[in-house]
Amino acid sequence: MADNDIIGKKTIRRLAVDFANHPEKPAMTEDQQHQPLRDDYDGPWKEALEFWFPEFLALLFPAIHGKIDWSRQHEFLDKELQQVAWDAKFGRRYADKLVKVWTLAGKETWVLIHVEVQGQPEPGFDERMYVYNYRLFDRYRVDVVSLAVLADQSPGFRAGDYRRDYWGCDVRFSFPTVKLLDLARDWASLEKSDNPFALVVMAHLMARKNRDGEKRIDAKLQLIRLMYRRGYSKEQVLMLFRVIDWLLHIPAELEPLFEKALLSIEEEKMAYITGIERLGLERGIRQGMQQGMQQGMQQGMQQGMQQGRQQGRQQGEITILSRLLQRKFGEEFTSTHRRRLDEADTDTLLDWSEQVLSAHSIDEIFH
Repeated sequence: MADNDIIGKKTIRRLAVDFANHPEKPAMTEDQQHQPLRDDYDGPWKEALEFWFPEFLALLFPAIHGKIDWSRQHEFLDKELQQVAWDAKFGRRYADKLVKVWTLAGKETWVLIHVEVQGQPEPGFDERMYVYNYRLFDRYRVDVVSLAVLADQSPGFRAGDYRRDYWGCDVRFSFPTVKLLDLARDWASLEKSDNPFALVVMAHLMARKNRDGEKRIDAKLQLIRLMYRRGYSKEQVLMLFRVIDWLLHIPAELEPLFEKALLSIEEEKMAYITGIERLGLERGIRQGMQQGMQQGMQQGMQQGMQQGRQQGRQQGEITILSRLLQRKFGEEFTSTHRRRLDEADTDTLLDWSEQVLSAHSIDEIFH
């Protein structure tokens, strides 16, 4: 792995400076520290699926992963999925993704993924999977493989088979499913896996299990240690930290405690700990990358440090947003769009990043 793919060693020290300069806040009561959290599972799952689609299949549906020709680019078909999800009969859609892939035999195939994260079983879940499948086939006449990830907290909720039988007319639709609670029983395998999507699954399971903010801090630190031990590239680390931070949301009052705890990781002298990069674009927690921090320190003045951090964190936002746009829109993302990213200010980048999840075309973002 190239040196420039590794996060800078001074980033943890930067967090120490940021924490030291953090404004004092009133002491929290016990109730404030343990207030209920409002979690968002839909957003991070969508981003993770777009960023690590091959890794997702390799971890959760390895047999299907082995049938796909990964030398050919896969494509997300958000517009096509929207065409068949036009009614509200089945309630809210969660992390549904439709992806065009090519088999090893050269056949075009569409993979429809649904991540079910509701706490209670959804009535008509199997029926909805069937309806979306036949709507896609009826409209586009292409083979569609439907996959379901059951990420809910109901051990007895199982899916994968829809059947309707009347007067000898029998309709049956079966589809592969994975229950994340089943994976939790073999936690050691998830910890040993070098597949980055294993960390996404672990973060989700930890978030569903731990509602207490301080316990979530412990969970996030555990995953961060695992992340660095695996020696991922800088891009992988940035995106993993973003998803972990998103899934394991903690109250704003506990953020300083979490940032302080990060410093202890460096003190453990772990071989692969080279720093942490906080993105959190939607939450406004943007801090400088190594390049910006080093530039500011070399200038030796507070003004220079602020300018360096600003440039660094803006470059970090551009890097991640560019990657997300490439993953989602493929060849639609051109050098013209990249130049617009380079020329945009931080507020504009934030606005565009919030539109990525819901946009059906790249023109909706760069209008």
